[in-house]
Amino acid sequence: MRFHFALTLQALWTGVCQAAMQHYPAAWGHYDVCKSKIYSDEGLTWDYMACQPEAADMTQFLKVSLDPPNITCGDPPETYCALENPYMCNNECDATTEELAHPPELMFDIEGRNPTTFWQSTSWKKYPKALLVNITLSWNKTIELTDDIVLTFESGRPEQMVLEKSLDYGRTWQPYQFYATDCLDAFTMESKTVQDLTQHTLLDIICTEDYSRGYVWKYDKTVRFEIKDRFALFAGPQLHNMASLYGQLDTTKNLRDFFTITDLRIRLLRPATGATMVDENNLSRYFYAISDIKVQGRCKCNLHANSCVYDKEKLSCECEHNTTGPDCGRCKKNYQGRAWSAGSYLPIPTGTANICIPNNIGPVNCECFGHSNRCSYIELLNTVICVSCKHNTRGQHCQLCKLGYYRNTSAELDDENVCIECNCNPFGSVSDRCNGTGLCICKEGTTGPKCQQCLPGYLWDDGCKSRVCDNELLRCQNGGVCVNNVRCSCPSDYSGLLCEKPRCESELGGCGGPNSGQAPLTPPSSPRLLLLLLLLGTALRREASCWPAGL
Repeated sequence: MRFHFALTLQALWTGVCQAAMQHYPAAWGHYDVCKSKIYSDEGLTWDYMACQPEAADMTQFLKVSLDPPNITCGDPPETYCALENPYMCNNECDATTEELAHPPELMFDIEGRNPTTFWQSTSWKKYPKALLVNITLSWNKTIELTDDIVLTFESGRPEQMVLEKSLDYGRTWQPYQFYATDCLDAFTMESKTVQDLTQHTLLDIICTEDYSRGYVWKYDKTVRFEIKDRFALFAGPQLHNMASLYGQLDTTKNLRDFFTITDLRIRLLRPATGATMVDENNLSRYFYAISDIKVQGRCKCNLHANSCVYDKEKLSCECEHNTTGPDCGRCKKNYQGRAWSAGSYLPIPTGTANICIPNNIGPVNCECFGHSNRCSYIELLNTVICVSCKHNTRGQHCQLCKLGYYRNTSAELDDENVCIECNCNPFGSVSDRCNGTGLCICKEGTTGPKCQQCLPGYLWDDGCKSRVCDNELLRCQNGGVCVNNVRCSCPSDYSGLLCEKPRCESELGGCGGPNSGQAPLTPPSSPRLLLLLLLLGTALRREASCWPAGL
């Protein structure tokens, strides 16, 4: 299957003419022509313009995963009650029967079917333990959002939920928005709406109560993350002033990154209950069910491609302007005559292509995978090395990671995120370096991938230290006192980590006479000593048998 936005020659010329007649694009996405032929003093030549793929329904190119993986209903089969009527319990879920199964892919099928198809979770049968579900949508490609994210629930909208995004293929996550019936109670945040945001606070993470009503309002099924309302803060309510938005996107990297994702995660924290109290006698009323997820966007190609190809379950840009890479994020070989740069939306309507130009350093190729724009020729070695590698890389071609970083195996060598910081705990690890999989070298008593946890018997105190007593100070014996939750301070008559040993227990004669009040002699445990005492006793008995009576 190919996800390909290519124009015919006629459409290409039509697009150029239309762009020339308009003062601004009608919506984000008009930059669909990368180049056109024009006549100049040098004859027929190419005129390059900024370009990007058209927006599309991105759910047809994603992979979905659920955590926990067995959270989908139907295995074993289960009967559900309606939330608004706890005595109507005729809804079945059975994974072995197609008509009664509710697998995750039904969140992305064709809408408008009757009856409605949807994914459904198991019921809240382990109440009061929280019913937690993570739904992760992954593209393995950077995506630019162009419209609202819309979730449609068939079970009543969750009373608590978080929408999260990742820009590094799911390695790290950051919240997009919090949702709750009571934001202060659920997340200790004041309730806000997107209408409360300004140009200066657009990147703020808010909690909203607009989309968290229960099943009582059963026609209010959707939960939104408002993209266009945020665009409108710069472009106006009808998005007529796109030049303002484009100008901000051109100059503010944080703003571009806000609308860019590689993955989305929906964290469902509490299902709809429709009341202030949970009916513990009818827990099959409570579950999650989603009939549709809409994610409208486009491949991010840095304004260097108008086509995005979906091949072998992977999206990649068909790069123009002498660029290459999954996101057209670097110049092609022998086209590094100047630093790579993303295309620009301005000036409207054609933008600026910022094409890569041939390099002029002769036959020697300066290949730095986009992490450096400068090379130096080392005459002694007859080779060229990259200078001032960026993005935490190093090496002749910026192909290695700096010390304290490790290679991101899921990223291409030209990806800005190819090197990930080790983040070894400074107190628990031997150094700030890690191995090729990100695991740090831990000090004694310390464990965990970043050396931030203690093994049993150790206590964290700027590193893991031997732990011989606990917080309740109960483990020290014989009157010992726990000091700083680390060691036992023992009375003079006892020793040992837990004050468990009388100081004289190692003496053969015990701890004093019968009236000393000391602890009795501990029976010897050495096999040789036991044998010696046995032989001695036998000899004494034999000798006693030879003595006269009465002695």
